[in-house]
Amino acid sequence: MRIAMLSDAYKPHISGITNYIELNKRLLEEAGHEVFIFTFGNQGFADTESNVVRSPGIPLLKTGYYASSTYSRKAQTLLKSMDVAHIHHPFLSGQLALHICKPAGIPTLFTNHTRYDIYARFYTPFLPSPIMNTFMKTYMPRFCDQVNRVICPSKGIAEVLKNFGVKARMTIAPNGVDVARFLNPPNQPDPTRFGLPPGAVAVLYSGRLSPEKNLPVLLQAFLLAAKEVNNLHLLLIGAGPLEAKLRQQAAASEASDRIHFTGHLPYQQLPDVLAVGNIYASASISEVHPLSVIEAMAAGMPVIGINSVGVGDIVLHGQNGLLAEYNTAKDVAEHLVHLGQNTSLRQRLGDQARQDAMQYDIRLTSKNMLRIYEELVAENGRQTA
Repeated sequence: MRIAMLSDAYKPHISGITNYIELNKRLLEEAGHEVFIFTFGNQGFADTESNVVRSPGIPLLKTGYYASSTYSRKAQTLLKSMDVAHIHHPFLSGQLALHICKPAGIPTLFTNHTRYDIYARFYTPFLPSPIMNTFMKTYMPRFCDQVNRVICPSKGIAEVLKNFGVKARMTIAPNGVDVARFLNPPNQPDPTRFGLPPGAVAVLYSGRLSPEKNLPVLLQAFLLAAKEVNNLHLLLIGAGPLEAKLRQQAAASEASDRIHFTGHLPYQQLPDVLAVGNIYASASISEVHPLSVIEAMAAGMPVIGINSVGVGDIVLHGQNGLLAEYNTAKDVAEHLVHLGQNTSLRQRLGDQARQDAMQYDIRLTSKNMLRIYEELVAENGRQTA
């Protein structure tokens, strides 16, 4: 089968979507399929994998995304030869897929990876929320009606789309991670590498240090909890536009020697870094199906989060982590204190978290996605090699 992955951004830009596409592509290729990635920009980037098809685009500030109204002629011709097209962004890539694939009879599916309504609050603040909500309620139902299948990585995001008025056929199909890499990291954990002292209870966060991740609430929650748990430390893994501000706030706090930053790290190093953690914490309420949470669970950490779409679909309160009901530092801090002081509870929840992560292994989720591709091809009467 010839499979197209259409994404507004790809490597060297790093994100959960990028990592997911790369993993899925590799597994599908190992199963004997041809997978092509259609994206924009970075045409001089030396790809280490085959079949990455880049079209010209205008960079959108420092976001890693590019704007374009069309694919190159070469990309368009190649796209028309696909058996199925998997859309990972609904706007640029989505519209181009519909324009090129529908007339060619190529079935299309769209995975909604992002809470676009929440991201807009941070990246298009000039648009009032009512205007953005009206846009989403107008655009998303129309777009989703034109694809052959809408993929929702979690039940929560399916409800979000329904609230936007989407009535198209939806399938719940979680995204996956390479669980094995986190179960058995290649190197021995080295907490001292990041300034963590012996005996520290390490609270970890991994991901972009960006506004939509609600990091000020997480930092404030840690500072409250640190007053109660003397050996509690926070390690923020990643980089992003909020990094400088967070470093300043940490340095000015009473727990400055207990807050640590890794800066940018290659994704390949993440399993080794997660292995030093005791608790994983996220205050984000903008998730769809956070792969960072699944990676932490696979590493054996109980997860503390806020009961919201995405996180609340993965973390089961009292089973593999703890969920705060409200988006406040005080509520998150209470769970940090509880787990920080209770070694046996951390162990019990962490063991279950590791078991629960297995259902999201990329080998399982990739097979499930392939089954969906095959259904769409069969439904649309296309023949594959």
